[in-house]
Amino acid sequence: MATIQWFPGHMAKALRQIREQMPLVDIVFELVDARVPYSSQNPEVAMAAGDKPRLLIMTKTDLADPDRLAEWKQYFTAKGQPFLALDSRQHNVSKLVTNKSKEILHDQLAQEAAKGLKKRPIRAMCVGVPNVGKSTLLNHLVKKNVAQTGNRPGVTTGQQWLRSSAELELLDTPGVLWHKFASPKQGVMLALSGAIKDSLYPKDDVSLFALAYLREHQPELLKKRYHLTGQDLDPAVGNPDLLLTITSKLGFRDDYDRASERLIFDLRKGKLGPITMEVPSDLNAEGINE
Repeated sequence: MATIQWFPGHMAKALRQIREQMPLVDIVFELVDARVPYSSQNPEVAMAAGDKPRLLIMTKTDLADPDRLAEWKQYFTAKGQPFLALDSRQHNVSKLVTNKSKEILHDQLAQEAAKGLKKRPIRAMCVGVPNVGKSTLLNHLVKKNVAQTGNRPGVTTGQQWLRSSAELELLDTPGVLWHKFASPKQGVMLALSGAIKDSLYPKDDVSLFALAYLREHQPELLKKRYHLTGQDLDPAVGNPDLLLTITSKLGFRDDYDRASERLIFDLRKGKLGPITMEVPSDLNAEGINE
């Protein structure tokens, strides 16, 4: 499996700014991709937050497998980790996020009220890996296009304060990764989700990983999208040969690089169907020390 890593200088700067601004906020909103809920959590964010309350917001739920999403909800509930699972475009997203923040900060807000302090907006820092949907969520929270969006990493390049309502202020930050992923698989997961620039990883390796996963867990989605037969998916057929079959069926002749890119983009955009590529049981199976 390819070893993928991406941590340019601007991300190091952004992480430093996140640490510097942390004392100014009441709560951290960490956005994670509902299709890769573990791999899209940045350990540097948890370290920077320290004892600061942290709300995990699972984005892109419309592209995620509902059954596996339910498993992650149970997992975070059992861990006592506050979370929301959102389609950022839903009309009541601002109310959901504000109410959850007030619930998490109930004791702190009550103490301020008891001291006679003037009621003020909750100040939240919004963080997440690149292309996690942070700008889309922020635009719906503030009900205007104040954060530039794009289906690629690196769209947000600086910090900015935004006001969602009289009760909530938001500090937007650029998408950030970290120095070293826990495993090569995590790097591949992030590449598939769109968190890593597409020019920085071998698409054939990543597409073959995706094929292996889909053959095991979602073969019907593969068959439907690429008009495959049961014979095409016979266990005796290796993944490289299957990729060549898909290449041919797509009309790309022997241009398997192009087919690799198509498979990755189809998965990322939800064209194969709702997919979540991680489940909580993976963490123990892979010996990940949480």
